Amino acid sequence: MTSTTFRLPAEWEPQAGVLLAWPHAQTDWAERLADVESTCVALVAAIARFEPVLVCVADTQVRARAEALLADAGVDAEKCNYVEIGYDDTWLRDSGPLTLTDGRHFLLNDFRFTGWGGKFEASRDDCLIGGLFARDLFPGAEHRRVDWALEGGAIESDGAGTLLTTWRCLHQRHPELSREQMTRILCDKFAATRVLWLERGYLQGDDTDAHIDTLARFAPADALVFQACDDVADPHFDELAAMRGELAALRTVDGKPYHLHPLPWARPITDEGRRLAASYANYLIINGAVLVPAYGDPADAEAARIIAGAHPGREVIAVPCRSLIWQNGSLHCMTMQLPQGVLG
Repeated sequence: MTSTTFRLPAEWEPQAGVLLAWPHAQTDWAERLADVESTCVALVAAIARFEPVLVCVADTQVRARAEALLADAGVDAEKCNYVEIGYDDTWLRDSGPLTLTDGRHFLLNDFRFTGWGGKFEASRDDCLIGGLFARDLFPGAEHRRVDWALEGGAIESDGAGTLLTTWRCLHQRHPELSREQMTRILCDKFAATRVLWLERGYLQGDDTDAHIDTLARFAPADALVFQACDDVADPHFDELAAMRGELAALRTVDGKPYHLHPLPWARPITDEGRRLAASYANYLIINGAVLVPAYGDPADAEAARIIAGAHPGREVIAVPCRSLIWQNGSLHCMTMQLPQGVLG
């Protein structure tokens, strides 16, 4: 399959559904499984109001558990489709397919998944896309295995040929490559015309080496939504202020500055002395709505208001995500949107 018009759609473009994996007792969630299941029920319930949900389950027992919990919550069973497949973890933003389209055809980029630079076991997650493809979930699509380490949370697309990423993350994955070399690879694999790089920005408790989806996100009408910090005593203050300066210096393809939407800063959330990464930038856009992380913090409402302003015309739904950041991710990290048409 060849096309000169393939591109990586923006997240706010029409979707066929959202892919996620259900947590179970054989994953890292075992210690607090009930808490994360509650979040997953709220997440699936919100998505299912607007589009289908494709739920990966490890076996028939996990499927039965997910079905029962979702039924108890009144989730429309017609909107939930299940696929039995093995997985190491539930962060499908990073192990799921990065799908290009030309409007009629689809190309599933399947990058090598290394467990965030070898930090965790990832052999089953690295086979996830191939396993989904082999189950004929994407009729007519092409599967392209790419022997190059990359996670979906490491890149943002505006749908028009521009990618946004962080040097910290990609340099960790590929220390032998220059920025120019990695730019060429990204442009080639995503049919992009340019890559914007951020040097600064990080969150304590984030073990992804500064994934862009915890820091800054593209929004329609040449906008950027980003995590800010207004607490001068917080160790993130200088780093996120420097990132804000970088974002202000970026230009659109027309040479204009982006419209910036700074997100409020949640008060520190710790677990047994460990700071958790409570980023409001880790939200999910779906058909007709935006799902926004809520951490039980006074800043939750202001974050939802700002994200609503950056994505006008969409319903804003808060999803409790305190249980997710215990395992170093949030709402966006748990999910991968699939572009309209790819599910047949």
